[in-house]
Amino acid sequence: MKAEPALSSRIARMGEIFQLAYVPGDMEAAIRFWTQLMGAGPFFRRRALSFEHSLYRGAPSPIRFDVLIGYWGNLQIELIEQLNDAPSIYRDWTAAGQEGLQHVCIAVDDITAARAQSVDQGMEVVQEVYWPGGGAIYVDTGGGPGTMVEMVQLAPEGHARFAMYRDAARGWNGADPVRDI
Repeated sequence: MKAEPALSSRIARMGEIFQLAYVPGDMEAAIRFWTQLMGAGPFFRRRALSFEHSLYRGAPSPIRFDVLIGYWGNLQIELIEQLNDAPSIYRDWTAAGQEGLQHVCIAVDDITAARAQSVDQGMEVVQEVYWPGGGAIYVDTGGGPGTMVEMVQLAPEGHARFAMYRDAARGWNGADPVRDI
């Protein structure tokens, strides 16, 4: 009888981690940590993001948040700050007094298939956002705080945006650490 693979190995088959996502208690301190101490950056800030199709635990939830994305070598670092009180994984995280690494992210080719596979493997899909040509799901792997996995299907413009962020990090001299786009 063949043993069922561990949950972590089943997720690994879906894609490789390319991003660490943080929900810090103090955004300015997090920016200083990543840019000045760790040398990541520059960070590109997108303000007041919201998605027409956003679900939290299966119900519509109009979350609105700022996101800052930068690179630390080839690893993407995401900093998230929710701006409203809509139900979300970010609100739950901060309400529980947690901060720091909130989830990791893997890229998938087909978000619908990744969702079905996650559910089939017993993971709970906690949050979902969809946009033309892609979307993201956030699944609880059941391992406790910090074990949420985001699976994202990027549209072509998302791939181009991330490539631009990564290119800006190469040879970055520390100037202009946060850039609003």
